[in-house]
Amino acid sequence: MSSVMPQPETPAILACTVSRDVQIFDLLIEDMETALGENWGDLNFTEALAFFGQPEAKQLEFIAIALDQDDEDSLPLMEEIISQAKSRGVQVILIAEDVKPAALHQLLRRGADEFVPYPLPEGEFQEAIDRLRESREAKEAVPAQAATQLRVGDDKQGAVFVTHGLAGGTGATTLAVNLAWELATITKEDAPKVCLIDFDLQAGSVSTCLDLPRREAVLEMLSDTESMDEEIFGGSLMTYEDTLSVLTAPSEMVPLDLASPEDISRVIDMARAHFDYVVIDMPSTLVMWTETVLGAAHLYFATLELDMRSAQNALRFKRALQSEELPLEKVRYVLNRAPKFTDLTGKSRVKRLAESLDISIEVQLPDGGKQITHGADHGLPLANSAAKNPLRKEIAKLAHSIHSLAEETNKAA
Repeated sequence: MSSVMPQPETPAILACTVSRDVQIFDLLIEDMETALGENWGDLNFTEALAFFGQPEAKQLEFIAIALDQDDEDSLPLMEEIISQAKSRGVQVILIAEDVKPAALHQLLRRGADEFVPYPLPEGEFQEAIDRLRESREAKEAVPAQAATQLRVGDDKQGAVFVTHGLAGGTGATTLAVNLAWELATITKEDAPKVCLIDFDLQAGSVSTCLDLPRREAVLEMLSDTESMDEEIFGGSLMTYEDTLSVLTAPSEMVPLDLASPEDISRVIDMARAHFDYVVIDMPSTLVMWTETVLGAAHLYFATLELDMRSAQNALRFKRALQSEELPLEKVRYVLNRAPKFTDLTGKSRVKRLAESLDISIEVQLPDGGKQITHGADHGLPLANSAAKNPLRKEIAKLAHSIHSLAEETNKAA
C-alpha cells in the first residue's frame, strides 16, 4: 500500500476574468460560476500578461475583460492583453459599463470577439460564450486546403476591377462574382489567377453566392493589417473549386470604418502582388476608403437600373466624385436589366437617362430572370448553373474583352 496520499485534481482553467477589481462586477462573477463552475480564474490587468506564459494558460478558451469609465486610461494595456490573447488563440469578450464608444471601438478593432454591456442582460453572457464556441468549431471545421498558399516575393501588379451598386438590387455583387469566375476560367491552360474581395463589410453576400463559409481570420486580418504577410493574407482567403480565391466579408456585421484607408490599401496591394486580376465588390455607401479603392482601380463599374432612384443616386455619386476631384474617367456605368434589342421605347429611355445625367452607359446587361436568384441561392456562378443565360453570356463577353486588352498591354510592354 502506498503511503503517499492522493492529491486532489486542480480544475482546468478554461476562462479568466480580467479587470481592475472583479468585485465591482458581481453579476459577472455569478455568470462565470453558472457557465463554468470552478473552471475559471480571476486576474488583474498586470497579472493577465504574465499568466499567458504559464502552463495553465494553454487550456484557456476565452478571457472576459471587464472595464468601466475609470479604466479608460488603461486602454493601451488592455489592447496588449487582447493582442497577446489572440496570438495564442484565446478569444476575448468585453464587458463594459459607461465606456465611451470610441474606446470600445478601439478594443474591438484590436481583435475582441464579443461585447456585452454591464449590467449583464439575462442570458446574454452565456449566449456570447455559445457564439464563441460555435465560431471556434466552425473555424476548426474548415479544411486546411481551403486556404490559399501564396508565394513570397510575387509582384504581379494585377489589374483591379471594382463593382459598386448605386442602388440596392442593381446587380453589383452578381457582376463581381461572375466576372471574377469568368476571368478565372477564361482559358483551360495557364489561366490567370483571380482574387475576389468582398469589401461590403456589413451586408456582403459574395460568400453566399459561392456557398463559402465566412472565416474569423478575415476580421483578424483586417484588424491588424500592419503585421499582415503572405501567410496571414493567404490564410484569410477561401478557394472556390480550386480556381478562384475569395476574401469574404467578416463573419460578424462590423462598422464600415473598422478598416482605415491604409488597411484597405495594404489588402489591395497584397492581392495585386499575387494575382493577375483583383475583383472588388464595394458597399453601396461611400466610405472614407472609397477614394482609396477608386485610386487603385483600373475600371470602376457603377451599376444602376432604368428607374428614378438609380438616376438620382448616379447624379449624387457623380457630383460627390467631382467635388473631391476624384478620377471620374475610371468609372464605367453599367445598366442592369437593360431593355432588349427590339425594345425601341426602352432604348430611347436609356438614351434620355444618359443625356440627362451627362454620362455614357457603356455596358448594358440583360435581365437574367429567375435563374440568377436560383444560382446565387445554390452557391453557383452562372457559368455552372445557367451557362446559356443571356446575362452570363454578356458578362463572359466583358471578361474576354478585359483579358484581351490585358494580353495586348503585356505584349506591348
